Amino acid sequence: MGGRLRPLRWLVVNLFDERFSSPSLRALLALSVVFIMLGTTGWTAMRSYASAPDPRAAAMSAWLHGSVGGRRLPNPALGSDAVAHFLASLTPVQRERLAVRYPLVVGNLNGAPVPLRFEANRLSLVAARVAETKRSHSALLTPAGRQQASDRVQTYDSLLSGKRQILTFDPTGSGRVAEVLGNLDTASRVAIVVPGVDTDLLHFERTDQPYRAPLGMAQALYASERAAAPSAHTAVIAWADYTTPSGVGLDASTGELAELGAARLKALVSALPGHAPVSLFCHSYGSVLCGVAAPGLSAGKVADIAVFGSPGMRVERAADLHTQARIWAARDRTDWISDVPHLEIAGLGHGADPVSKAFGARVVTSAGADGHAGYFATGTASLANFTRIALGRYASVHLA
Repeated sequence: MGGRLRPLRWLVVNLFDERFSSPSLRALLALSVVFIMLGTTGWTAMRSYASAPDPRAAAMSAWLHGSVGGRRLPNPALGSDAVAHFLASLTPVQRERLAVRYPLVVGNLNGAPVPLRFEANRLSLVAARVAETKRSHSALLTPAGRQQASDRVQTYDSLLSGKRQILTFDPTGSGRVAEVLGNLDTASRVAIVVPGVDTDLLHFERTDQPYRAPLGMAQALYASERAAAPSAHTAVIAWADYTTPSGVGLDASTGELAELGAARLKALVSALPGHAPVSLFCHSYGSVLCGVAAPGLSAGKVADIAVFGSPGMRVERAADLHTQARIWAARDRTDWISDVPHLEIAGLGHGADPVSKAFGARVVTSAGADGHAGYFATGTASLANFTRIALGRYASVHLA
């Protein structure tokens, strides 16, 4: 990839050359940077998955027309507090019936008790596995379609294995999912891993180099926390509950998907049980999302926002995020993201480099990280530092 990036580096350097002092020329060079990046990586758009009609939309329509005990069910748009208040007024049996009747709604319902969401999502996963098993043998699909259905069946089998705690699950399109490690109800510290591009149901976890996928990142962090503080009550959420860009293309160069994802992240954080401090660990395009979300995150609830492999947070300085959270940043010398221009022109690009001195973040060491997605590998300085941040042990964080 280094050869492809030589013209990109030339353009970036010349953005600051006195020969190109004209604003229009600088804008042209900046746009050229973006187009070369798109040309070397491919014009990519959001993934699509040829599936049955949107099951979540059908479930939500049924919910909005449903009732329990003679009372209309609440509109989730009213917010997690209203949902929590309504569900608290029901009997345990009534709540269970809602989970059975509307699993795709209850399993994704901010404000619903966490154990109830786990139960509802297991029911949704079982139903989705049955549907995809049928599709994997359907003569109406192409061989590629049947193979993708078969891959989904394997994913659902994995998500249903053991006592996994699935906090959100939506099979629509390329799919969304989030999983909890630990106990959210009793945790004194909560960490949320926010992944970047190419994240969906089929890429939520991987068997080889698991730390390169959202679940593996969360598992590495949770295991490191438990090793460093065995008596601490912590929880980690692997959060792949937003539609990410597919590849490093046009979608990844704008903030549109980050804005949509930020609304979902803010809703999750506001609905978390208890008052435990929350630390966000935002990778690659996930750091764009966290930057967009930062001003609207629950005041005082989010203690830390750590970004790594970041193309930018859509601001020029950490102070522009308007958050009380500590801002941390990491980038390893082997990470190719350093070759991406940190600028924003006409909505393309994501602004200043979070590891630059001018940005104002606390830059932590990441020695040993393996490229763009290796920050959670065992033995890396980045994993050690992220663990200290997640535990609130700020004095022991190693700054670059």
